[in-house]
Amino acid sequence: MDHDTRNEKAILESQFGNTGIPLKPMTPKAPPLPMSKLRIMKNVFVVSFGFLCLFTSFQSLSNLQSSLNKEEGLGVGGLSIIYGALVVSCMFVPPVLIARLGCKWTIPIAMLCYVLYMVANFYAIWGTIVPSAIILGLGAAPLWSAKCTYLTQAGVWYAKHTGSSEDDIINRFFGFFFMMFQTSQIWGNLLSSLVFKTEAKNVTVTEDDLKKCGANFFPGADPNNTNLDKPPMEQIYTLCGIYTGCALLAVLVVAVGLDPIKLDKEEPGDRKFSVHLCLETFMHLWRNPLQKLLIVLTMYSGFEQAFMTGDYTKSYVGCALGIENIGFVMICYGVVDAVCSLLFGRLVQFVGHIPFFILAFLLQGGLQITFLVWVPDPTRPVLFYVFAALWGAGDAIIQTQINALYGFLWTKDSEAAFSNYRLWESMGFIIAFALQNFLRTDVKIYICMAFLVLGMFQYAIVEVLHRRTLHGQRHNTKL
Repeated sequence: MDHDTRNEKAILESQFGNTGIPLKPMTPKAPPLPMSKLRIMKNVFVVSFGFLCLFTSFQSLSNLQSSLNKEEGLGVGGLSIIYGALVVSCMFVPPVLIARLGCKWTIPIAMLCYVLYMVANFYAIWGTIVPSAIILGLGAAPLWSAKCTYLTQAGVWYAKHTGSSEDDIINRFFGFFFMMFQTSQIWGNLLSSLVFKTEAKNVTVTEDDLKKCGANFFPGADPNNTNLDKPPMEQIYTLCGIYTGCALLAVLVVAVGLDPIKLDKEEPGDRKFSVHLCLETFMHLWRNPLQKLLIVLTMYSGFEQAFMTGDYTKSYVGCALGIENIGFVMICYGVVDAVCSLLFGRLVQFVGHIPFFILAFLLQGGLQITFLVWVPDPTRPVLFYVFAALWGAGDAIIQTQINALYGFLWTKDSEAAFSNYRLWESMGFIIAFALQNFLRTDVKIYICMAFLVLGMFQYAIVEVLHRRTLHGQRHNTKL
């Protein structure tokens, strides 16, 4: 019997006498959790609603950049700069900012970087777009890192409240977050279409003009197509004002409504630059042949998203239907993408990765061939929506399956692996946006096809090598 137990027994015997019943040491109570279940759910909703408001503005404004700020490639040039800054930010900024400010204040301060970019669109010149794009790119990585950290910690506490599995609760919280987040494509594009529809216009596009749309569209040439005229500045100011207001609402909601949290544990190195992560990212690439083989497919992920955002919206939809219809078409793309992401993400556990990658290859490869020969026809508008929906389904496969593949292949080295994922996907965005104003659309489609074919071929090699490795491990285990 230890000293504490003897003291406890002596105290009880002095008060109640010796009962002869053996005493058990008192079990210390677990410390109370920092938040109640209700507060946790409130904070999950606040984070989700804040991101919904912010990306209602940003994603929809991104879809319009190639049309609204087409002078000297200003719009897509700014998007390329955003992803370039994001690559740098992913390596260094998040650990420092989150450690200094905490998750709660990192989120609204990083959101202000997005607000600055939206304000710059009121007076879009290189002198305003470039610095605001750099600031946005630097703020994007800590924004997403802080959000992921906050939801994960909240999920851990909620699991302790309910006795549920931490993994189940965290997945449930992220599922709720992305359910709200994905609807931002709907609301933002709906706003842009309604604003640009306020003044109806009767535009007759000639057959010669239509021949210059689609695969034959060249940004440097003037097709004399009034569909591509910038909307009146009053409408642009109205839209930018609405988007800026939505972004400021996001900042206000998070700053006022989100509770600060203290993480259960502080990761080593939180208060210094993540040089270690940067080195690990490139060491992972250097020593891992499977990662090298997935570079092209990962870059294709960024390239195909940039094609839909920058090329399809302008070369096909804007050129033939008018800028005011881009939002409606992108709503269709966003809804199908969101639904298929949820569906395919769950089905992969039953059928594996290979059937989905084959389906993505057939979908987007077939659409790229179609885009080469299709002359957009405004009298058949349904095709614009169908093709956008099919591309969204292919994008959902690409996004969910590449993420799942990285997690499956490098479970024990996930941080460095996903840093490579962010790096090479961002490189795909950068290349696509950088080339956008210098090449005809059909050339960009051929480049996209080359990325797709080579990326899928190398993915097949990854599957073969991985299966051989697993077979060798099982054989050695039997021996």
